[in-house]
Amino acid sequence: MSRLWLSGYRRYELNVFGDQDDKLKVIKYALTNYLTTQIEDGVDWLITGGQLGIEQWSAEVGLELKKTYPELKVAMMLPYGEFGGRWNENNQAKLQALLSRVDFHAPVSKQTYENPQQLKNYQDFMVTHTDAAALVYDPDNPGKPSYDYDLIRSYGEAHPYPITLIDFDWLQESANEYAEKQNNGFNFE
Repeated sequence: MSRLWLSGYRRYELNVFGDQDDKLKVIKYALTNYLTTQIEDGVDWLITGGQLGIEQWSAEVGLELKKTYPELKVAMMLPYGEFGGRWNENNQAKLQALLSRVDFHAPVSKQTYENPQQLKNYQDFMVTHTDAAALVYDPDNPGKPSYDYDLIRSYGEAHPYPITLIDFDWLQESANEYAEKQNNGFNFE
């Protein structure tokens, strides 16, 4: 069994504000290609969180890939109870819809948000319950994923724990490939 933690930027950090945004299509294309390779190399659990952005998009891509790779399991771990409860109704509904479709979901802490230690506990849980991590993150453009990146690098100094960074160069290459395939008549929708 191989478990992959996939996380990264929030939606607003990538300036993606709608489901039809071309940037989102490229991101999902890149995630699909990356996850397909990982599944074929033995990953059978995709474990992500519930944040708006890479985490939810990863779960969506994982659920789509289950059609081709039914052995893949998708889990969403939330840092605390009632996660997303202060989001607007649309975003809450998206989260609930995803949670209803994944193979497993649970909060790491059953308590509602009380303090930042819950987020640290969540990170510790994720790194100790997975075998590798992938972050859609570019160290030259820090953001929220920098906390996960720093923790993963520190953990990897004492444990065999590989990390893959899907950085902006990778996303640009994916955008070029996506555009080329669209120009050649491939339809990704």
